[in-house]
This record gives sequence, C-alpha cells and structure tokens, in this order.
Amino acid sequence: MNYNQIAKDIIANVGGSDNIRGLTHCFTRLRFELRDSKKANKEVIEHLEGVISVVESGGQFQVVLGTKVTKVYEAILPMVSLEENTTVGNEEKGSFWNRILIAISSMFTPMVPAIAASGLLKGLLTIARITASNHGMDITVNQTYILIMAATDALFYFMPIILAYTSAKVFKANEFIAMALGGTMCYPAVVSLMTGKEAVSMFGIAITKASYASSVIPIIIGVFILAYIQKFLEKIIPEVLKIILVPGISLLVMIPATFMVFGPIGIYIGNGINFIYTGMMNLSPALCGAFVGGMWCVFVIFGAHRALLPIGINDVAQFGHQNLLAFAGAANFSQGGAALGVMLKTKSKDLKTVAASAAISASVCGITEPAIYGCNLRLKRPMIYAIICGAIGGAIMGVGGVYGDSFANNGVLTFATYAAFGMKTFIYYLIGVAVSFFGAMGLTFLFGFDDITGKGGQASGPAGASARKTEEGSAEFQDVSEITSKADILISSPVEGTAVPMTSVNDEVFSSMALGNGIAIIPEKGEVAAPEDCTVTLVYPTLHALGLMLDSGAEMIIHVGINTVQLEGKHFKKYVEEGAHVKKGTKLLSFDLDALKKEGYDTVVPIIISNTAAFHEVTGLIGTGASLEKPVIAIKNNQ
Repeated sequence: MNYNQIAKDIIANVGGSDNIRGLTHCFTRLRFELRDSKKANKEVIEHLEGVISVVESGGQFQVVLGTKVTKVYEAILPMVSLEENTTVGNEEKGSFWNRILIAISSMFTPMVPAIAASGLLKGLLTIARITASNHGMDITVNQTYILIMAATDALFYFMPIILAYTSAKVFKANEFIAMALGGTMCYPAVVSLMTGKEAVSMFGIAITKASYASSVIPIIIGVFILAYIQKFLEKIIPEVLKIILVPGISLLVMIPATFMVFGPIGIYIGNGINFIYTGMMNLSPALCGAFVGGMWCVFVIFGAHRALLPIGINDVAQFGHQNLLAFAGAANFSQGGAALGVMLKTKSKDLKTVAASAAISASVCGITEPAIYGCNLRLKRPMIYAIICGAIGGAIMGVGGVYGDSFANNGVLTFATYAAFGMKTFIYYLIGVAVSFFGAMGLTFLFGFDDITGKGGQASGPAGASARKTEEGSAEFQDVSEITSKADILISSPVEGTAVPMTSVNDEVFSSMALGNGIAIIPEKGEVAAPEDCTVTLVYPTLHALGLMLDSGAEMIIHVGINTVQLEGKHFKKYVEEGAHVKKGTKLLSFDLDALKKEGYDTVVPIIISNTAAFHEVTGLIGTGASLEKPVIAIKNNQ
C-alpha cells in the first residue's frame, strides 16, 4: 500500500493543503479542520484506497482509515504546513460547542496511547497479584511490582505536566512555560504544603488548600489564561528582551494566579462534574450504565464522547478507579458482536472481510470505528441492535457495581483491569460483556439487515450484468455515426470487449463520473494496450490502474475491475514503467481475467478522461465491440 499516494489523494480531495487549518488523528481517524468544508469531495475520498468512511462531525472532517491511520498521517505531515494553517482563534468556524469538542479532542487524544499502555500494564499486574494471592503470597511489596506499578500511575500523578503540554498546543501558549506551571503544581514540596495540616498563604494571602497532583481541570484553565498573558507580553515587550521577560513574567503572574484563583476554580468544577456523575450513579446505577452503554457509540459518531473522557481520567487520577469506561466497554463489545453478526450473515465477500476485521478490532482492542462506519451504521439495523444490547450490558455492570483501577480502553486485552476490586464485580462485568457481544451478534444474525452484494458495496450480479442491461435500454438513443462525425478526437479502446455506459458501473465514483466522463469495457481479453501514442504518467503500485497522457491532449485513467486494489497486484503484470512514451498498440498491462472472475471481482474496466473539463464534450460510444480499431470515446474541443 502506497501511503504517500493515499496522503496525496486525501489532501487533493479535502481542497488542497491550503484548505487544511488543522490535523490530528486518533486510533482510526484523520481529523481535519478545514477552512472551507465545501471544497472537500467526500464521495471521492470515501472510495480512495484504504478509506473506510468519511464523517463530518463536531466541526471536523474525519477520514476513517482504521489501523493504517498513523502511517497515512505521517505521510501527510510533510505535505502540509500545519503551523501556519492551524489556528484556534478568529478563523475557527462552527458553534461554541464544536470548538469545545475540538479543543478537548486535541488535548486528550495524544495521551491515548500512554493511557492504553498504563491500563494494559495495570491489568497484567492485577492478574499477577491475584494469582500470587491465591498461592498465599503478597507481591505488592516486591520491588519489581512497585517499579512497574509506578509506570502505570506516573501518567496520572503527573497529569498536570502532560496536560500542560497538550493544552499549550491547543491554546498556542509556550509548551515549556506551561509544563513548568504544571510541574510546580506537582512539585513534592507544594504537594506537602497542600496536604499538610497548616494553613497555606502566598504574599500573605490565604489560599485554598487542594492537591493538584493528578488533577485535570486546573491546569487546563491555567494554560488557557497563560496563552493570553503570553500574547499580551509579546506585544508590549521589546524584541531583544522577549526571550527572558516573556517566560519570566508569565510564570511570575501565573503561579500566584493559579494557586489563588484558577486552581481552586478548576477543583470546584471537577468536583461539580464528579458530583453530577456520582449523583446519576446514586440515583440509579442501572440507568446510568444503560445510558452510557447504549449511547457511547452514538456519541462517538458525533465526536461528543471526548467531552466525557475527563470524567473517567479525573476519577482515576483522584480516586484510583472509574466505571465510565466499564459502561463504554458494553458499547464496544456490542459493536464488535454486531459486526460479527454481519460477517456471519452477509453474502458479500468484501463485507465479510470488513466485518470480521471490525469485530476483532472492537472486541480485542476496543477500537470501534471500523465496526461503526464499516458495517453497523452503514447497514443501520446492526447499529440499532448494538445500541440495545450495549444498554442492557451497561445496566448489568451498573447493578453489579463494576469499577476498573485504570483508564483502559475496553477490550479482551484489558479484562483484568476490572478484576481489581473482587471477583463478584468482575463476574458482573463479564456478564455485561457477554450480553452486549453475543446479544448484538444474535440479533444481527437472527433478524438480519438489508444485505449488500458485490464488491463495491452495492447490489450487483455477474460481472457486467447490470451494465449490459443499461446498454440495451440506452443504445438505441445514441447515434454513434453522428457523434463521431462531429468529434475532434476519437479514442480507441485499450481493452478488447464490449463498450457499456459509465453510468452502469457498480461503483459510485465511476458511475457518477466524479472523476470524469468516459466509457466502461466488459473485457474479453486480459490485456491493456495503448489506445494511441501516449506517455505513461502513472502505474499504480497494485497494478490495477494506469494513468496515460495521450498525445491528443486527453488524460486517461484505466481502472481494471472494481475493488481489485484489494488484490495488491495479484493476477496483474506490467510491461511499462512510469514516464515511458509508447506507440499505439503497445502492451501496457495484463491481467488474469478468469482468476478475477473466480475470486468474485467485477471485471468491468472503466476508462475515464480525467481532464474532461478541458474539453467541450466527452462522450462514451456504446457498441457491441471494443478494440484498438474501433473508437469508444469521442471528444469535441472547446470552440
């Protein structure tokens, strides 16, 4: 898979690098902040190689790529200027709520890998502790145990420092000044003062005592204010003195401001959020669990789940446990179960592959986007089954008082996290997981959904069948001789077979002619030849597509089959290299036609004139035969 090419294609279809104001990514999605979302071509991006789906939510243009997202993200970064394009100020569009969601996402998403690692390690330590306890041993005093446990807790203890860095990136403050502020809040002497018995004062003024180690909200507020102070100082301080005075005065102002004003406000806000959530739990644990378990993945669709993440992170940091992600785990497993039900039920080979991969991703790693966008939401009913079963599973966990001792994304790998508080609660957790997973799988399999067949996710019969039907209904309306007599350019077919309308191709990108007008050929021979003298501009790495610049001025894309990119070059062979200039009839590519059919691929060959806009008219000529001797595309130049 050519990640650089995927990156280029995505950038081109989101409106170019100049249209990208900001870019982040999570486990499965690129999250673009675009200057003008109308410039993005959603339909084309959805059909690019490697793209699972496209979602517009929370002020972001999100490209769902699954596990390959990091490699595509790394390929995109050198191609764009995010430092120049990214602003979270006057240029930001969308509602106030959208801006909050984007800010929260940008602050907490970079921490996810470290949080996941912490959860996995703590789960392994829990297994070791329980196993040792069953054999009459206490390993919690073992030095190895203590050192590894420190690694799992360090992230949360030093949360103000880590959040200082990510918050500074969002609010455009100096990252290291912000980290110095966060480090002051975690400094051992400060922690001792704040947790001691004596009153604490600063400049003779009494301040509210609160332990800021492991806190979440106070540092975010502090860095937000720091950004404005820093900008103000940079305006009024001479350039020659900025390097010393801006950071010095910033800290001199922010340290007392944080401990006297903004820190206590943050603590009160955190306590208030915890009070509301705890109140919901006290009112009805089952109802709270059902709400989170049922609605979590709905929140994921809109990006709103990130607004809830600080609740769980704050609970772990402050109290050493959380149940938010336990309930969210019911949603994760229900999505995985529904995807498995889709895999067992569907007759589409392509959908089976997507659903199987999505089921494993959701249930093993707790990554649900492939399941949500790849099959469940797309098919509608499986999403409904998943919501119902996730709610039931979450309710069971709520009744059982399930808690985890770390903020771990729910999946098979982090089961042990929820065994830390005894076997009774762990059994409730496992029952909730089983109901969510197997319930969603069973409902999906038993009650079904509107299945899709064929390769492109659309209904189709044997290769080219629907194309022939369209041809029969439309050929009589096309006067080929009149069209050719008026054409300035006539292009022969690079593939032998039958010419059919492009609109009949079972792929929305081609049939909608989003890439340009042209013709489709139902091949009778597995060879592609140069339709006229031309230059080979592109040989796609998987060999299923070619780009040609014809000497007549037309730019041509030849795409062999639908979704044959999945074969990664299998059954294909090239005979030319990029940049070669060849004569008409030169063999460019061969493919095993019978093998493609045997593996269930639609073998229709779309032939697109990608610079259609450069001409007055581009017309595909429908006929019974297509060959190098017979024109299949007629072009009229601009007058």
